[in-house]
Amino acid sequence: MTGASATTDSIRPLVDPFGRGIEYLRVSVTDRCDFRCVYCMSEHMTFLPKKDLLTLEELARLCTAFVHQGVRKLRITGGEPLVRKNIMWLFQTLGRHLESGALSDLTLTTNGSQLARYAADLRAAGVKRVNISIDTLDPVKFRAITRWGDLGVVLEGLDAAQKAGLAVKINAVALKGVNEDEIEGMIRFAHGRGADLTLIETMPLGDIEGDRTDQYLPLSVVRARLLDRFTLEDIPYRTGGPARYVKVKETGGRLGFITPMTHNFCESCNRVRLTCTGTLYMCLGQDDAADLRAPLRASSDDAALNEAIRAAIARKPKGHDFVIDRATSKPAVARHMSVTGG
Repeated sequence: MTGASATTDSIRPLVDPFGRGIEYLRVSVTDRCDFRCVYCMSEHMTFLPKKDLLTLEELARLCTAFVHQGVRKLRITGGEPLVRKNIMWLFQTLGRHLESGALSDLTLTTNGSQLARYAADLRAAGVKRVNISIDTLDPVKFRAITRWGDLGVVLEGLDAAQKAGLAVKINAVALKGVNEDEIEGMIRFAHGRGADLTLIETMPLGDIEGDRTDQYLPLSVVRARLLDRFTLEDIPYRTGGPARYVKVKETGGRLGFITPMTHNFCESCNRVRLTCTGTLYMCLGQDDAADLRAPLRASSDDAALNEAIRAAIARKPKGHDFVIDRATSKPAVARHMSVTGG
């Protein structure tokens, strides 16, 4: 792999204009996915030409540049990251930063469709935790939400992940009139398997051929309903992401809430997002972005790339401007979630 990076001793940690240390990079390795979830993308997507994507070697070099500037956590996302050809090479390459101690966490968000194939290899590469997206335990409803997905295949992937020794967190997008009556059952399912469950509010990203006000379910409402059945105890547990966790006394498990709409989490944001084309988004809910592909390809030396990263972090905004209501028919951001990696 090319690219000569400065030593960690000679690089100042990344700090944004609001004093937030940037220690978490989410990397979308592909915009492609083998599902077409109704809240995420259109059924008839036009994906990027493969020639526009960074190579895996370039993605590894970019991630390494961030690690050398203080990033401690890498999350590989998509699209569906495990559909990218030779993706295990990237995990194995980045795993060396875990061995050196420069990186504390290498994780993955996946729809689970490929986990039965890759779970053991991921664990061998140093991945210890995975997030699996499962919005319903009803096979028919699962097919309707994902359009192309098979719940049985995803549950096989969940089994394989746990068998391989991966800690699992299940992510579920709360959808009004779709899965809101299943949330209690999903809590018991996840906690019964020793997995965490995180509930997520749908976000106004990209044209999905529908009205998001028909999908949007505030988690403040969900939490109030859960209090009729469960005792929820606030806990300080964090994974580096935006979820706020409670312990469910009756199950002993953890339940997370990601609430970009009802209670934004921007004040503690330590994250930036890199796309598969080398575009860095400093905020999921803003359009401002930095091109890192040009300095990456301009030289095998990382000096210009490091400077471009620092200049981008200096523009990180205080927060997003997400709104979902009948008067706001257009998405807050035109790009789809699959482009930025969530």
